[in-house]
Amino acid sequence: MRIFLFGFLFLLTSGLIGQDNFENIRALEWREIGPYRGGRSCAVTGVMGKPNLFYFGSTGGGIWKSTDGGRSWENISDGFFGGSIGAIAVSQSDNNVIYVGGGEKTVRGNVSSGYGLWKSEDGGKTWHSKGLKTSRHISRIRIHPTNHNIVYAAAMGNLYKDTSDRGVYKSTDGGNTWKKVLFANNKAGAVDLIIDPNNSRNLYASTWNIRRTPYSLSSGGEGSALWKSTDSGETWKDISANKGLPEGTWGISGITVSPANSDRLWAIIENEKGGVYRSEDAGKTWTKVNDKRDLRQRAWYYTRIYADPQDQDIVYVVNVSYHKSKDGGKTFKSKRAPHGDHHDLWIAPENPDRMIIGDDGAAQVTYDGG
Repeated sequence: MRIFLFGFLFLLTSGLIGQDNFENIRALEWREIGPYRGGRSCAVTGVMGKPNLFYFGSTGGGIWKSTDGGRSWENISDGFFGGSIGAIAVSQSDNNVIYVGGGEKTVRGNVSSGYGLWKSEDGGKTWHSKGLKTSRHISRIRIHPTNHNIVYAAAMGNLYKDTSDRGVYKSTDGGNTWKKVLFANNKAGAVDLIIDPNNSRNLYASTWNIRRTPYSLSSGGEGSALWKSTDSGETWKDISANKGLPEGTWGISGITVSPANSDRLWAIIENEKGGVYRSEDAGKTWTKVNDKRDLRQRAWYYTRIYADPQDQDIVYVVNVSYHKSKDGGKTFKSKRAPHGDHHDLWIAPENPDRMIIGDDGAAQVTYDGG
């Protein structure tokens, strides 16, 4: 009888405790902590002289930081901003200064837009909004190598309609105010941008006429072009008609300059005669060096090119695989990272074997050149 009574009391109290726990759970309010479509990344960077420090921006989960060489990651934008990230840059003169641009460049059917530019001055602990809120898609940010108050942003603008909120913007006061320094037209936004690492007065940019609808994409047309500035971005010259570059309708293009030789440029261009083009005279004349299809398939989703910081003959193109050339772009060898569909690459200036790559599987780090 005592055994039966003990069992009855145990079941009764267990039920009451369970009911109490259930009521506590019902009182909780749920919130989504993401990352929302956070697997894809089109913005990555490391930090010069900091071998274990890396950042990547996701298409729905904000900014992530690793201090242990990519073995673990911490979200550092939650509570300040989130959503889609299109660009990230760390100042060479003060690595506590970080600029981030919202809105991915990968314009697939579920492309995610952002809401301007943000800045941190304490390595990502806190953030402040720095304008350009209607730019929607910031595809590149470049910081002056010795003055982090001078910063440039490439804005694609609203992909679904004509707008003047696109082009290259420049700030000389740390992002407090912005001046539009390059504007192609209401349809073509800035998609790539680079500062000559040996002469910060020289900049190169590409613009892209792109129109997205929920069910279609149109790439190419008036305003798609390559540009050069020789006065710190104050004025720009369209160099798309320079000798050797393809005629006809251009789509998206990417451009890079070799830190080992500023006269050597590479561009990858979407065109009927597209491919990888190289210049040996800082953009005056060009030669097509490669038209391999693997380098330029699904151009609207990829079309990025990167120069090795120490060897003028090494250049990378990212696509489904990522591709490396050791002969100035004439031939490329396909390489595999842990995931495919690559969108961004950062190479350490002091050690080209240290890299971070961003793709549809977030970001991966290598210390042996991949």
